[in-house]
Amino acid sequence: MATKTIARPTTPVAFEDNAQCAADLLENTLSQLEALLWVCHGEGIDWHNGEGPRQLDNLLWLAADMARKAGELFQMSEKARRGALATGG
Repeated sequence: MATKTIARPTTPVAFEDNAQCAADLLENTLSQLEALLWVCHGEGIDWHNGEGPRQLDNLLWLAADMARKAGELFQMSEKARRGALATGG
């Protein structure tokens, strides 16, 4: 499984090998999904021992990743809205 620092912004990297990039993105997404499913089950989770800390890290990473993407989408939509207003549309 991928290990990440909580809420660490991703740094754009030029990948020579698209298959490796896709594999890394898939591994990251699967780690986040596993953490989300762990939380959905919820009952009897020990967040301090065993797999708990890793799953909590991945869950916080997922939340930070989603917040970053939402911020980027908001900026894109505002830029498009301002462009439409400037052109009279």
